[in-house]
Amino acid sequence: MHKVTRFVLIIFLLSLGFVLVGDQMPDPDTESTVPELIDFHDIIYPIWHTAFPAKDCKALRGFVTEINEQAAKINAAALPGILRDKKQVWETGLAEFNQAVKTYGSAAAGSDDQALLDAAELLHARFEMLVRAIRPVAREVDAYHKVLYVVYHKHLPEKKYAEIGSVAADMVAKAEAITKATLSKRLAAKTEAFQAAAAKLLAETMALEAAGKAGLDKDIPLLVDKVHSAYQALEKVFD
Repeated sequence: MHKVTRFVLIIFLLSLGFVLVGDQMPDPDTESTVPELIDFHDIIYPIWHTAFPAKDCKALRGFVTEINEQAAKINAAALPGILRDKKQVWETGLAEFNQAVKTYGSAAAGSDDQALLDAAELLHARFEMLVRAIRPVAREVDAYHKVLYVVYHKHLPEKKYAEIGSVAADMVAKAEAITKATLSKRLAAKTEAFQAAAAKLLAETMALEAAGKAGLDKDIPLLVDKVHSAYQALEKVFD
């Protein structure tokens, strides 16, 4: 079951675009994931789904070394460029995760089994929150962001306006997909605000495409800024 769950997690990440095309490797800066965090799932799964429900405190105590080693790797990991806007929420979540790791270690070193069970529950919760901190709200949003990241942080500073124009149609298609996206049940209450922000993003992206087709290079920087602001407003819906 553990292997199946990890396989499903990997397939989910592939659906967000972490795929190989021919012999090309994906640009790590455009992947909305932290591999070291995913690897922690190999530890938290048996803790939460096997040892915790069985109240097997001997087994729970046996995970301390693995937890500390993998937590150190998570702390040493760098966020990819596409997640630069998530840095503050990541650091906040990481601090809470680290505290949970420390609490787990202290509880495991003691003799209070209930304290250890509580610590295991807290560690699981903090891990889940850290995953949510960087997980895209929808794969359609992530697909759009991958292109926008390159446009805003690479093409625009280098004044590659022709290249921006060449990807604008693809951005419009991806923006249209966002307007049709369905949010998870957890986020369903934000649907109306999400749809309004998605419509604004589509409108700004279409304006960028029109300027590119018309060869209005002088307008491109401002229009890219508007697209970027519209995307930030879309993400802010979920803050």
